[in-house]
Amino acid sequence: MARGAARTSRKAGATARPAEAGPATDGGLTPLDYMLTMLRDESLEPKARFEIAKAAAPYVHAKLATVEHSGGIALSHEDALAALDDEPQDHEPQGNE
Repeated sequence: MARGAARTSRKAGATARPAEAGPATDGGLTPLDYMLTMLRDESLEPKARFEIAKAAAPYVHAKLATVEHSGGIALSHEDALAALDDEPQDHEPQGNE
């Protein structure tokens, strides 16, 4: 076999496997659909619905990516708060003159 050639376990000329029909294609419920149906069922105990919501959440809401800050910050959080406290307020109440 020549270098860089594709190495697969399928023989040349073999046909691809037919796509298997799943519940979403033949009219049934997907696992997520089932979980959402159970989640909306108000006759279930709240604790059970909470567990179902935890299980369904990763399929509905994407996780936030971890971001690492690579730049430097010249001002600390405490210094920034102190600077805000020192600024004059434009909306101070006016008394009767």
